[in-house]
Amino acid sequence: MRASDVVIVGGGLIGLSLAQALGRSGLAVIVLDRDDPATALAAGFDGRASAIALASSRLLETIVVWPGVARDAEAIREIRVSDGPSLLHLHFDHTELGAEPFGYMVENRWLRRALLAAVQGTPTIRLLAPVGIARSAGSGGRARVWLDDGREVRADLIIACDGAGSALRAAAGIRTLRWSYPQTAIVCTVAHAEPHEGIAHERFLPSGPFAILPLPGRRSSIVWTETAALAPAIVKLDRPEFDAELGARFGDFLGALESIGPRWSYPLALHHAERYTAPRLVLVGDAAHGVHPIAGQGLNMGLRDVAALAEVLIEARRLGRDLGAPDVLECYQRWRRFDNSVLIAVTDTLNRLFSNEITPVRVARDLGLAAVNRLPPLRRFFMRHARGTAGQLPRLLSGQPP
Repeated sequence: MRASDVVIVGGGLIGLSLAQALGRSGLAVIVLDRDDPATALAAGFDGRASAIALASSRLLETIVVWPGVARDAEAIREIRVSDGPSLLHLHFDHTELGAEPFGYMVENRWLRRALLAAVQGTPTIRLLAPVGIARSAGSGGRARVWLDDGREVRADLIIACDGAGSALRAAAGIRTLRWSYPQTAIVCTVAHAEPHEGIAHERFLPSGPFAILPLPGRRSSIVWTETAALAPAIVKLDRPEFDAELGARFGDFLGALESIGPRWSYPLALHHAERYTAPRLVLVGDAAHGVHPIAGQGLNMGLRDVAALAEVLIEARRLGRDLGAPDVLECYQRWRRFDNSVLIAVTDTLNRLFSNEITPVRVARDLGLAAVNRLPPLRRFFMRHARGTAGQLPRLLSGQPP
């Protein structure tokens, strides 16, 4: 039997980030994951990358993860938003707010490797993987997790970082609001002849948003939202045909292009847990919420959860409180559930607004883009949100220890 302050179920990007944030502050952490970390460390290029807002990069810097990915990250210096063929657009330039970029694009493999290295170098963290979980219980004075191999783990608190299909959330009887979009995201990487200059493009097409996101070198990550009916056929095309379909949407402003690496496709859906807590259990990241990728906020929402929960738990420990006490967990829920609800509503509304060709709606949204572009105070408001620096932030998102 092993004991710790907290046990984190799920060793993905969010679970490992939270483990490092808590472990570096002196909490004893056990991370349980079903995947072998050696497999992740040996993984090659798989085409997947994540947008990391400036505030999220500050969190990773503070928990000593960012140095492991900084050289492989590409700064996002400008953002250009356009609506199909319309000449009206929205342009964000980072220099309007200062020298720091809006954020960075990082391949998932580099971020995961850096997180694994950081966690394995932190003595207060134990990573048990690969392991399966037979069951868990959170009543009474301690939480308990029984592993498939017969071992038992005890802690003050179980933290569910086990993804959108969270088994811990289901076992706790937490209901989830969810619906599916008639869209699929196609994700891949392209190489192009001309430099991207650190500019991210978001184009709204009738089938959904089409994002071109800068990667190191003359490469870009593509998040291509397509109708659910058409996407499977596109993904199965051979490379020349796929590149022709991609080019028709991408355009020729970066010269000749070709897709590289695997393609991924994900049916798009929204989900939000009705509550983030149960007895000695708390939900974080995709276990608590999932949004449309229209604004690239999925990982950043999870990292904001990490920052808030780390601050709540570390303050509770300073005060000698039980980390799994209901009022401690409620503090985290109050902090994060409202903010996440707002962002979920915003991304859902944007997708519905821009994924149609109704003429009055199209005209209104084009005029809206142009109006924001011409009003500096409003433009800067949206730019601060793109950086993740708007509003009252947990300390980690400001680059301070929790």
